[in-house]
Amino acid sequence: MADTLSVGINLDAFAHAINAIQQLRSSVTRVFDSLKDGMKNKETLEGREKAFISDFQENLHAVNRDLNELERLSNLVGRPSESHPLHNSGLLSLDPVQDKTPLYSQLLQAYKWSNKLQYHAGLASSLLNQQSLKRSAMQMGVSAKRRPKVQPTTLALPPQYVDDVIARIDRMFPDMSIHLSRPNGSSAVLLLDIWSKSSYQVFQKVTDHATTALLHYQLPQMPDVVVRSFMTWLRSYIKLFQAPCQRCGKFLQDGLPPTWRDFRTLEAFHDTCRQ
Repeated sequence: MADTLSVGINLDAFAHAINAIQQLRSSVTRVFDSLKDGMKNKETLEGREKAFISDFQENLHAVNRDLNELERLSNLVGRPSESHPLHNSGLLSLDPVQDKTPLYSQLLQAYKWSNKLQYHAGLASSLLNQQSLKRSAMQMGVSAKRRPKVQPTTLALPPQYVDDVIARIDRMFPDMSIHLSRPNGSSAVLLLDIWSKSSYQVFQKVTDHATTALLHYQLPQMPDVVVRSFMTWLRSYIKLFQAPCQRCGKFLQDGLPPTWRDFRTLEAFHDTCRQ
């Protein structure tokens, strides 16, 4: 018998107990196999019954023997010592009135929720960091090596810089009306109606897709490229009722035109066809 460690567990008995569990599982499996196979391989009915009863009793005795051996080994395994102090947190599980003050269970639930929140935040951060200019819908025809890379140390851009960017975008899209205003000082916003909801389902879907596009085009180092890319994507809806779906080739599906526009190619798809 191996020496008992300071943690209070006999490792030798623990290893034998694992083997006993495996043996018990095998014995139980043989019992069910015997029931599944039933009576066979005998010429007479009496012979089949005797063979079946004999095998079944033998398998049951094996289960009983393995179970007794497992109980014997479990008594030899021992119990872990309580040498690791939990300080005041160890008293939380001793709350006598769980229905009124379930502090321990709430603490465990908060801990699990915090772990899940940290995990999903890490996934979101990694996905946002994977965004690059290669996924942008802008095809300016200028080599990436020659394009000046503006790397501001802060997102608080000068007002003149914002005015110049919006002015250039306004000249790029003469068929779109763009107005810049600063209702709260230096913070600039584009003139958009973001409060009232359209009564038409087709434009409701376009609004949802535009919200998704705002989350997709993300590059803090070059905000002007992000705005131009988003405006180029948004301008593709100028042929909302004229462009067929690139997958099914139909103009209408369930009474709606293809409202989705691919972020890279700007091709039109129905919601069900783009997946």
